[in-house]
Amino acid sequence: MDALLQTYRIQLNLTPVNYVRSFHDTINWKNRLIGILGQKGVGKSTMILQHIKMHDKIEESLYVQADDFYFAGHRIYDLALAFFQRGGKKLYIDEIHKYAGWTTEIKMIYDQLPLLQVVYSGSSILDLKKGGKADLSRRTIEYTLPVLSFREYLNITQGWSLQPSSLEDILAGKVDFPYGEHRPIKYYQEYLHHGCYPYFTEEDFLIKLKQAVNATVEDDIPRYAEMTVAAAAKLKKLMYMLAQSVPYKPNHTNLARDLDISRNLLPDYIEYLEKSGLFNALREKSTGDGILQKLEKLYLDNSNIIYALGLDKADEGTIRETMFLTWMKQKHSVYSSKISDFEIGDITFEVGGRNKKGKQLREADKGYIVKDNIEYAVGKNVPIWMFGFNY
Repeated sequence: MDALLQTYRIQLNLTPVNYVRSFHDTINWKNRLIGILGQKGVGKSTMILQHIKMHDKIEESLYVQADDFYFAGHRIYDLALAFFQRGGKKLYIDEIHKYAGWTTEIKMIYDQLPLLQVVYSGSSILDLKKGGKADLSRRTIEYTLPVLSFREYLNITQGWSLQPSSLEDILAGKVDFPYGEHRPIKYYQEYLHHGCYPYFTEEDFLIKLKQAVNATVEDDIPRYAEMTVAAAAKLKKLMYMLAQSVPYKPNHTNLARDLDISRNLLPDYIEYLEKSGLFNALREKSTGDGILQKLEKLYLDNSNIIYALGLDKADEGTIRETMFLTWMKQKHSVYSSKISDFEIGDITFEVGGRNKKGKQLREADKGYIVKDNIEYAVGKNVPIWMFGFNY
C-alpha cells in the first residue's frame, strides 16, 4: 500500500486547480458510493484529483488506478480494508472497468465498511451494467462526464468565466459571450477541430485521440463484454464502417451481412459503441406504450473524433448535426423530427448553413433554424455555436 500512497501523493501534487469543470459541482460528493463515467480523455481522473486537493483531508483519502500492477496480486476489497484500518475515509478508484468482477468487491466494501466512502470512475460502457454479478443500482449514484462544451473551451483558452445558458435564453440569443474584439465563429472553428477534450493543448492531439478511440474499441469494450478475439475484430470493423457512414441510417440486414455476423447480434454491437461514448444515437419519440425507441440515425460523438479519424465524407452538415446533438442531449431529451432534423419538447429544429431558409419548419407549431457562420440570433435564426453554452 505504501507504493500506492506514494504514487497518489505524486499525482496529487502534479494536478493543477486553475480550472475546474463546472460539472464538478453537479455531483453530490456526500454520497457513500459514487460512479463517474465518461469517454477516455474527458477529464475524469483530473476532476477527482482536483476534488481531493481542494476539499478532502489528503491523509484520509487515497486515489488508485484499478489497472495498477499492484492489483495483479491484491484485491480492491483487501486494499479498502487495510486503508480503512489505517484511518482512511475516502477511497477513489480510477479505471474501474479494467478490474474483473469489480461490482462484487465494491458491493462488499459498501456493505461491510459503511464508514468508508468510495468514488469510482470508468468508461461510459459501464452504463450497460454488465460489470459483474452484483447489483449496485440501489447503492451507487452515477454521473456521466461529457466532452467539453464550447463555453468551457472558451473559458480554458481565454481565461474567461462565461456562464451556461438555458435553452430559452439560447433561443433568444442571450449567451454570455464578450463580443467586441472577440468573434465567436473564429473560436468555434478551432473548437470543432480540437476543443472537445481537456488535453487539446498537447502536441499531436488528434493522433492521441485516435489512439484513445482505438483503445476503447480494441480493449475496453471487448474486455467488458467478454468478447472473443474474432468478435472484437468485427466490432472494430463495425466501428469504422459506421464512422464512414455517419449519420448512419439503420440497415441492419446489409451491415450484418458485410460483417458476417448474426443480425440479432448487431444491435448489441451498436449499443456497445453508443454506450462507450463514441457514438450518439438519435431515436424517434416513443408513442403509446412503446418501450423501445426506434433508432433513426447514428452520429459520432463529436467533431474532434471525425477529424481524428480523417473521415473524408464528414461534410459541414454532418458536423453541425453532430455537435447540436452532443450538446443538447446533456440537459434535454433530443429526438428525431418527422418534418425536420431534431425535436426537443415541443420545439422543432432545422440545422443548416447561413443561407438555410427553413422550409421544413412551415409545418411546425414552434420551430427554429440553427445556422452555421452567423454571430447573432435574429428572429427564428439562432447561431449553432450558441448551443455550445448549454452546459
